[in-house]
Amino acid sequence: MSQNPVVHFEMGYFDRDRMKKFYETTFGWGLQQMGAEMGNYVVAHTTETDEKGMIKTPGAINGGFYQKSDSPLSHAPSIVISVPDIKAAMKAIEAGGGKILGAMDESGNASMEPMAIPGVGLWISFQDPKGNRVSILQPAVGS
Repeated sequence: MSQNPVVHFEMGYFDRDRMKKFYETTFGWGLQQMGAEMGNYVVAHTTETDEKGMIKTPGAINGGFYQKSDSPLSHAPSIVISVPDIKAAMKAIEAGGGKILGAMDESGNASMEPMAIPGVGLWISFQDPKGNRVSILQPAVGS
């Protein structure tokens, strides 16, 4: 079985400005605010990247912050695992006792299909058999 590395982390926020101030001043992270079409996601640059946005330090990862919802699943930090084939990984997750949670489409509606993140790849979240929210990402070709 091939290994699929953790490539990203995600954490929720209730107060975006307070969260941004904390991580910028406490850890020196560069935070990039995305627009409403990306759910007001905030990309966290925790390590130096190249011109393509790829990390320069092996083993380091960047992450992001999303608006928490009423769902307890949105309250805990989550990791993103890189997979070569997202559809095959989704089948393996379900066969192993996990549950696909879905992604938001461009209109903000829940979808059971992976979300295309421009320049990044295909993404979807799932719940493992112990109730942890995790995500998988099939990187875009050339990233």
